[in-house]
Order: sequence, then structure tokens, then C-alpha cells
Amino acid sequence: MNAYSIEALRQAAKRRLPRAVFDFIDGGAEDESTLRENRAAFEKARLLRKVLVGVSQINTETSILGKTAKLPIAIAPTGAVGFGWRGGDFAVARAAAAFGIPFSLSTSATASIEKIAAEAPGRLWFQAYFFKDREFTFGLIERARKAGYDTLMVTADLPVGGKRERDFRNDFSIPFRFTPKNVLDFATRPAWALDMLLRGVPPLENLAGMVQDGGNARNLVSSVGRNQDASLDWEVVKRVRDAWPGKLLIKGVVLPADAERAVSLGCDGVIVSNHGGRQLDGEIASFDALPAVARAIGGRSAVLMDGGIRRGSDIVKALARGAQAVMIGRATYYGVCAAGQEGAMRALEILRDELVRSMQLCGLRSIGEINREILA
Repeated sequence: MNAYSIEALRQAAKRRLPRAVFDFIDGGAEDESTLRENRAAFEKARLLRKVLVGVSQINTETSILGKTAKLPIAIAPTGAVGFGWRGGDFAVARAAAAFGIPFSLSTSATASIEKIAAEAPGRLWFQAYFFKDREFTFGLIERARKAGYDTLMVTADLPVGGKRERDFRNDFSIPFRFTPKNVLDFATRPAWALDMLLRGVPPLENLAGMVQDGGNARNLVSSVGRNQDASLDWEVVKRVRDAWPGKLLIKGVVLPADAERAVSLGCDGVIVSNHGGRQLDGEIASFDALPAVARAIGGRSAVLMDGGIRRGSDIVKALARGAQAVMIGRATYYGVCAAGQEGAMRALEILRDELVRSMQLCGLRSIGEINREILA
């Protein structure tokens, strides 16, 4: 595929999708200041290089939650991928398996827990949203356990939904409400529109059977947060820890005290994240929150981060600030929306090649050599 950067894949996805669908993927909350700051934080950080150390052989393997990964990357949970590319969840999962990295399935995926396990085998993680009907979520967790997922992540930064104004401006909802504005928008992408018209909008399969406020499971994305459990607290995390035999991560941590609390309750790690700038606008960039969280945990458990990763050099910077690995969401989302599994593979290929090149230029021969000393 003729794309040489994640931005090139983003532009390809933008050309292929209606504005409303692309903006749902691409956008953030309110003024999108946190969305922009996630990138700006990486762009402001500067690397230092060692020279004359011999970098003809580069080893990108690392350990993520006690298992070997070929890259210090895991796929972050991304919802509704099938709206951008039918079967997109499977495509991204298969790409992750091909690159030897974990894939996280979102609660709001357009593929079920069981189908992903059966048709896209690899190292599978499951991301749980807690709804007002808590037992429904615990049912999903049990399904993931039975299907062989080895890691569970609880998303903790969604007590209510962020105000995503691009969706309002585009009349975007699921199921689609046809308005003069969005009918014209969909008509600009006839291939996409015809597929949705003839084959229907892919359902959010894991939410089948859930009773929601004001509608059925397919309304979730149109009002993100409507059915979230705003009373979710650490007591629920204790119950999750008791119920889940595998690795457990808390996603959405930016405060050191919260990271320490997670570790004290037996969690195996935290994910420093601001939900890709889609929740609290004006929040700290994930990259800027990372060092304090890493210091607070002090190697007692894993620290991952997501938010703003677009280059291989970003991965180096995140590891230098204390992350064990990074999670990428939009990068492979853009890729799969541009060209299906080929596009998802290309996104990972770009990041892998840039990571290797950045390591060579910094005089780093292995992931273990990346530390705080290489940041200016």
C-alpha cells in the first residue's frame, strides 16, 4: 500500500469515508484542546543520540505483562470499527497477531468476544465498560474468560460521555438518523453508502440484549455515556479482581495516587490515558502524565500509555518516560478504514520501521536500552 506515514493513512481514510463517520473516529471533545495536546506533547519532547555504538542489529522484542511481544505496542480498544470498514475488528486483530502484539477488543466492537477468539486468534485482551446494569458487564467479563482472553482492562474515565461536538454538527448517531445534512454527506461516498444500504449497519454485537435508557444497544455511540455507570468506584474493581483470573489493567489513569490505589488492589498495571482526548477537554496530555505515574508505581506493576502515538519516535519517547509499552488506537483505525487488513498491517509496518530507524539513530540496540537519559 502506497502510504508512508500514519498521517497518509488518515488522509486515505478521510477520502474514503463520509465526513460524519470520519469525524467520529478522528474527533475529540469540545474544543479538542486535549486531542491536539496529545500530539503537541510528543512534538515538544526532544531526543538525544549516542554515536558509534554499532546498530546494525536492532531487537524490538519486549515483555508486556509477562509475555513476549515482538514490538512494545498493543492495540488499544476502539469501538465501532465496522462502521468504517466492514469486518474491521477482525482485520485489526489479525494484523496484531501477524506482528506478534496484543489486540484489545472493545465492549462496543462490531464483532463479538467469541467470534474474535475463534476467527482472529492471537493474544487477546478485553476492554470492559461498566454500564448501569453492572451484571451485564460481569457477564461480558465471564464470556471473555471462557473465550480465552488473557487480560482484562477496566476503562475508568467514562462515568459520563464527553461532549463530542463534531458528531452533533454532522447529525451523527447510531443507528443513523437520516437528515438532509447527513444524507448529502453519505451520498458523497457512494461505495460506502451502498454497502451500508444493502448489508445494513454492523451491530455492536457484545451489547445484544442489553436494555438501555431511551433505546436499544445500537444507540450507544450516538450518546456515549448515557448508559455508563457513574457510580463506578474502587469497590467494583475489587469485585472484578476477585472474578478475573488473568491480568487486570485499569485504563484512564493520570494521577499517581490512582495508580498506587490500583496496584494496592492487585491490579497488574495501569494505562495512562485521557481517552484520546474524547472525554475531558482541557485534561493533561497522556505523555505529560506518564512520568509521575511511572515513578509512583516504581516497577511494581506495568505502566502502559496511549494518546497521540503517530510515529516510531513517539514510542521511543514514551518508553524513555517510563512506559513498558504503548497502546495505539487511531493509527490502526485509520489504516483499516483506508484499506482493510492491508491498511492495518501497513500502519503497524510504518510504526515498526520508524521505531527501528529511531532506535538506530539514537544508538539504541534493544528496547531495554531505552531510558530517561535519551530525552533532552
